[in-house]
Amino acid sequence: MTGHSIAATPARAGTDADSTALWPWLALLALAVALYFFGLGSFYAPTNGDEMVYIHIARLTAEAGHWLPLVSDLGTMRNTKPPLLFWQALVVGDWGAHWTLFALRLPSVVYTLLTAAAVAWFTQRLRSNWRTGVLAAVLYLAFFSSFRYGRVYLTSAPETFWLALPMWALLWSQLRHPNQASGTWTPSWLARPGAWSALPVLLWFGLLGLSMGLGLLYKSFALVAPAAATLWCALLAGQPLRLRHVLRTTAAVAWSAALALGVFALWFALDPDPAAVWQEFVLGENAGKMAPSQGYWRAALWGDYPIWTQLLAYLENAGLLWFVVMGLAWAGAKALCNGKRWRHIPAPERTLWLWLLVWLVIFSIPSQRSARYVIPAMPALAVLLALHWERVARVWFVLTVAITSTATVLLGRIAWVMGAMDIGAPSLRWAAMLAVALGLAAALAACLRRDWSRNATLLACLCVYASFGLMVAPLDSAQAQYHPAALAQLQGKRVAVPNGFTGQYERFHFLMPHSTLEPFDVAGRNTGALHPEMPPAERLTFLLASFDAVVWLDDDSQATEPSCAPACTVLGYRWHVKSRHKSGEVTLANVWYPQQWLLGREWLLLPGAAQ
Repeated sequence: MTGHSIAATPARAGTDADSTALWPWLALLALAVALYFFGLGSFYAPTNGDEMVYIHIARLTAEAGHWLPLVSDLGTMRNTKPPLLFWQALVVGDWGAHWTLFALRLPSVVYTLLTAAAVAWFTQRLRSNWRTGVLAAVLYLAFFSSFRYGRVYLTSAPETFWLALPMWALLWSQLRHPNQASGTWTPSWLARPGAWSALPVLLWFGLLGLSMGLGLLYKSFALVAPAAATLWCALLAGQPLRLRHVLRTTAAVAWSAALALGVFALWFALDPDPAAVWQEFVLGENAGKMAPSQGYWRAALWGDYPIWTQLLAYLENAGLLWFVVMGLAWAGAKALCNGKRWRHIPAPERTLWLWLLVWLVIFSIPSQRSARYVIPAMPALAVLLALHWERVARVWFVLTVAITSTATVLLGRIAWVMGAMDIGAPSLRWAAMLAVALGLAAALAACLRRDWSRNATLLACLCVYASFGLMVAPLDSAQAQYHPAALAQLQGKRVAVPNGFTGQYERFHFLMPHSTLEPFDVAGRNTGALHPEMPPAERLTFLLASFDAVVWLDDDSQATEPSCAPACTVLGYRWHVKSRHKSGEVTLANVWYPQQWLLGREWLLLPGAAQ
């Protein structure tokens, strides 16, 4: 914003964001963007545990050859998300012709990068400085919520993008019509007595409603509450509190909300079985979260999702930047205590704070609470953090690099052990060591050089993501997979595969697309008939007698052959990462030896001895 800085007090001269050259920040942004594409097709990318459930629904719907109704083999797990998420998969996967994890996840990355671009552009406009804008984009991409839920198929990226557009539109209006002297902003259509009847007003808020509706059609109609409430509060906060302003603002936002719900209602209009949508999605997936069995207030205070945990939602979503966000909150509290009252905060910054506050308050109301629910407000946090970057005390950055250093060393140790076990190419191990060295060097620089603390902390955070990606890369390499000739033998065969968690067997469809897969673990189908109570060795013998082939997980990384040998044929094996550990499996005594608690073998077996 030319001539109108957002900060009520100007940034100190010589700060990291304002005094350094632009190219280091661009290099940091390029690294962050590259990390979002690196390992995008990996089975070990950080993700939500339900991702494979929704890929399963998308695949069966594609095989059915129609947009609706959605199709699933998982009982009640069918209409648990609106159709836009699945339609996106049908398009990018070409109705099953190009069904790869990379293709299915790519739209999520595109949405995330578009949001990061908006964060950068508006921050630049607010501060009139591209370095601060690029910093905001890097911060948004460095948040763990963005990295985990902004680059996989079951994602928060689409609704974050679409639900943010009304707020970006409001910020743009505030930038064009500022009134920094009073800290207020009165839209012209609210100020003029006859302006409400103007067609452009209906069109403008209609477009905002369409944007909201697309966000709802990706996730849930319930998101209209925080989206509309945030817009309403931000509009009223920027103008004198008069009855006609309240009524006009309420009418305008109500029009946007109604149109958004109308877009969502297209699901009911287009689905051949709207009753199932109502029962499974509206009542099962949404209404159930408002009705705890032990009573609302008892659950809110002492239940599985107490209100106090929701107060940590933004810190949790920040991930490795937890302490930096705490530093922002501390700096904000100090400013208010020192007399910087709310009405003196410029309108754009006030809008950003309201964005965070309203989402947090509304998602503290349902009986089921989660930090994921406020992810659509994380762009506002990135902008605010960038604007006040130099005011966050250095101690918060030192605490942050202490955490990143610990994580980097542990990831480096795992990568080194995997290399020693000949998992993947040696070049991947050395690449991981390079990322570890860079991360530790950045952490050291943050501790030794005051003027490097902030920049180096971001680099250290990104190096943790790089170290993780390089650590799991050997598991996805061609030499670590089953031989194509072995997989070719399974075409048209019935293969028993592990499941472990609802829908997780879907990942084997990427390896054996022409086989009939039957999950046999506790969360699979026909669990009683497949005898989960049997001892592992006996159960493997039973499965081999019941199916044409079996994929069997052995948690003993030292085992050189499966328990069924030599009475079975080993087509191959690959390493798998144990996702769940029993109490006492990981201790301080063995944490340095990941081969004891992290890795196991996955055997591909045929019944009968090898000929």
